[in-house]
Amino acid sequence: MKKTLFICSLLFSLSIVSAQTIESGSRNTAGYIKSDGTIENKSHSTVGYIKSDGTIENKSHSTIGRIKSDGTIENKSGSTVGYVKKDGTVENSSHSTIGYIKDNGTVEGSSHGTIGYASGIKKEWAAVAFFFFKLD
Repeated sequence: MKKTLFICSLLFSLSIVSAQTIESGSRNTAGYIKSDGTIENKSHSTVGYIKSDGTIENKSHSTIGRIKSDGTIENKSGSTVGYVKKDGTVENSSHSTIGYIKDNGTVEGSSHGTIGYASGIKKEWAAVAFFFFKLD
């Protein structure tokens, strides 16, 4: 019995570790991004996926966009909808700054006010979650 309880506890702990929490500016959970790129809302319902090749899919696995290696974010037609620069600046298709992803995971709007937190999450993935899936 103790062994079964230990194994269940271990499996539960591993499932928690594999997902990074996305938090609102008030530190409430807004969603999760799993290490495999699955994006979930705060109720753990899947809202989308970011594949290892940069493809962004909705919950039905239909392609809705792509993150290119240079940080360009495109819609399903290949039109640019935004950019994530190496320094964490997030821009729309017109190169107007719409936010910032800081190295510590703090997510800021264009006026540098904190809108959320995405610690331990790739900047491009955090930008997609906050500015394109609107999880906050």
